Amino acid sequence: MFKTILALPRTVWLIGLISFVNDSASEMLYPLMPLYLTSVLMAGPKALGIIEGIAEATASIFKLVSGVIADKTQKIKPWIVVGYTLAGIGRPLIAIANSWLWVLAIRFTDRIGKGLRSSPRDTLLAASVAKNQRGITFGLHRSMDNAGAVVGPLLAALLLSLNVPLREVFLWAIVPAVITVLLALCIKEPKTEKPPAGLGFTWTLAGMPPQFKRYLLVVGIFALGNSSDMFLLLRARELGVPQAEIPLLWAGISLITTIFGTPLSALSDRFGRKHFILVAWCAFAFFYAAMGMPGISIYTVFLLFGLYGLFKAATEGVEKALVADLAPQGLAGTAFGWFNLISGLMLFPASLIFGWLYESVSPTYAFLFSGTCATVAVTMMALWVYKTPIKSAT
Repeated sequence: MFKTILALPRTVWLIGLISFVNDSASEMLYPLMPLYLTSVLMAGPKALGIIEGIAEATASIFKLVSGVIADKTQKIKPWIVVGYTLAGIGRPLIAIANSWLWVLAIRFTDRIGKGLRSSPRDTLLAASVAKNQRGITFGLHRSMDNAGAVVGPLLAALLLSLNVPLREVFLWAIVPAVITVLLALCIKEPKTEKPPAGLGFTWTLAGMPPQFKRYLLVVGIFALGNSSDMFLLLRARELGVPQAEIPLLWAGISLITTIFGTPLSALSDRFGRKHFILVAWCAFAFFYAAMGMPGISIYTVFLLFGLYGLFKAATEGVEKALVADLAPQGLAGTAFGWFNLISGLMLFPASLIFGWLYESVSPTYAFLFSGTCATVAVTMMALWVYKTPIKSAT
């Protein structure tokens, strides 16, 4: 497997490096957002749910826009460069925000950038390798992305241990932002496949196979229970994890995903995507049910977060590889756009519902709701989506 990884094209490694640097900045700030909102701006879980829901819904819409236009124009690099630029500009501005509404506006800009770059980037990755290397390619990309998510929280923990104020920590994000944009400018425009003849400029699912449409529906149901990860960090804090260890906890998840993401995704190239997704979604349902239990120990919290890291490792690359498997010729950008739209757009109601249940009812009911959605998705994935066998990626 190591020879296969090292032999992957330069483009795959460059995109991975870009994601590593970008996520170092993003994840340096991400675990601090709940603390910043509650301790500095005095906002609660409802505000957190609104911010993350609107931000991710915005990103999802632009993921479809950029994916469709990339297919029609056969231009990928400009969307990637502009997307990383907008994100780099937005993050440091959180340091000057004086209300959660300003944080919402800044996150909105940041997520527009994510939306513009994500589907074209995924299309570029899929176009850079053979079909039987999609799992390992997307797995490597997610591993490098999560490696940045290890470095970022460690940097945050270091700055907090040095008594750097929360506002000033956000300013440090400008350094990796500049590096990310410079690396993105080094990407070479790839040769892309033309869409099927007679299929005009469309935002619909026209030309997509029925199985892909069923997969999207199930992904949407699962995503309804997959609210913002910030609630997990907020819950960990309430269960007794010290504030200074919150970034370390998030770094631990990213470390597990970094280590196991590539090998698990590579195995899906040989044994199919279905089993990895089903097992991982079952682990997700168990994790959320357990996190909702009152009075669990800090050690249990750390073990559960380790399980969550394995869930992410087994799905992040595999789910995207499955999209590439099901996408028709010349419509990879549109397929990734719809996948990213559905999975991200559902984060809006997911975060609103979770935040409302968390604050107005109890954390237990909020976490049980998420676990129930995952259980329904697992059942539909096993019994409905795969009624028609998927051709092997090999």
